[in-house]
Amino acid sequence: MTAPSATLPRVRQAPATTFMLIAAWVVASLEGYDLAVYGVTVPAMLGDPSLGIDKAEAGTIGSLVGIGMLIGAAFAGAFVHRTGPRRLLLAGTALFSIGMAVCTVAGGAASFGAGRLVVGLGLGVVLPTINAFVADLSEPARRSRNITLIMSGYAAGALLSPLLGTVMLPDVSYRWMYVIGVLPVFLAIPLVLRLPESPFHLSRTGRPDEARAVEEKLGLAASDASPTSDPGRWLGLNSLLTGGLAVSTVLFWAMSFCGLLLVFGISAWLPSIMQAAGFSLGSALLQTAAMWLGVGVGAIVGGRVADALGAKRVVVVAFLVGTLSLVAMSTRPPTAVMFVLMFISGFGFIGSQILGNAFIVTRYPDALRGNGLAWALSVGRFGAIVGPSLGAFVLGSGAGVEWAFYAFAVPALIGAFAAGAVPRARAVPA
Repeated sequence: MTAPSATLPRVRQAPATTFMLIAAWVVASLEGYDLAVYGVTVPAMLGDPSLGIDKAEAGTIGSLVGIGMLIGAAFAGAFVHRTGPRRLLLAGTALFSIGMAVCTVAGGAASFGAGRLVVGLGLGVVLPTINAFVADLSEPARRSRNITLIMSGYAAGALLSPLLGTVMLPDVSYRWMYVIGVLPVFLAIPLVLRLPESPFHLSRTGRPDEARAVEEKLGLAASDASPTSDPGRWLGLNSLLTGGLAVSTVLFWAMSFCGLLLVFGISAWLPSIMQAAGFSLGSALLQTAAMWLGVGVGAIVGGRVADALGAKRVVVVAFLVGTLSLVAMSTRPPTAVMFVLMFISGFGFIGSQILGNAFIVTRYPDALRGNGLAWALSVGRFGAIVGPSLGAFVLGSGAGVEWAFYAFAVPALIGAFAAGAVPRARAVPA
């Protein structure tokens, strides 16, 4: 039996849980770096004659990651209950590392785009899987904070990218940024190999003794999954769209669409938008770093608040913070104020999606958690496809740079409404 929620801050987690969180944090940090590195290197890529790309083509390449993630997340949603999350984590981590390696040697726009597509496939598999996996291996009252804690690794990896870019670019080839993204996989895969399988997956596949051993090691209550627990027909969609879950599922899809549009659109174009607003490349990269620092701090604090007050409220606030920050930045305030706004906005731009993931996995029943989040992120990948192309369209249209901020403020506001509309009556106890 787990300790009551009110006493959780004073209870030490098991060493096995701590190792699980460290391993998941490392994998998430690779995800964050691999996603953010593209936006950091776009200004240098536009000046590389060997690639020969313009802003429209850069937007298309940025969208290829979203396409890959859509396919990868759909695959995870359809098969996580069959293969188990641990195998998917291994496959996805290897896949996005291969994609980064392709980018380091790409001889043109087509091969570079292919590399980013493969990166997207791997990230699409890993992102929903790691969130559901951590939820499976966490005490119910700690799920939101553990998910947001490991996703602070996502923010840390993304933060490293603009910091390295400030030091290296434009004096060193941007390709070295992709080389750096490949190397940590040799640490991540051995860590994942040491992780246990999800006890829900073990119980569902007829291995209750193994499941109970994992639960005892992590100090978890016995899972309620059984060999007959199955997400249903239509590649796992049937159970998500029946039994009173249909409205919540559709709203989660809309929320993820808006959140991922912000994540991918802003991560791909923020340095370029800030340069268009009159800032130097170095200042633009440092402002991007300030945003990712805000993501990490906001995710950790937001996760604790979500466990205390409910994830829904925190997600709505995060989206609204993103909306207001974008409007404020469109006024081109002084540099010092812009840095503060960037820090705060990280909670809204990216934190809304991270906390949204925690909202989803704590709202679905245990047996549907993995494929519920995976399908939300898969549908949401349409937003990841639209985001980079939207930024490219606005920046290439000749409109004032303030319209780039407005273009992303609208989906942030819609995301707040979608999250707020999720029916409270359909909340599922952990």
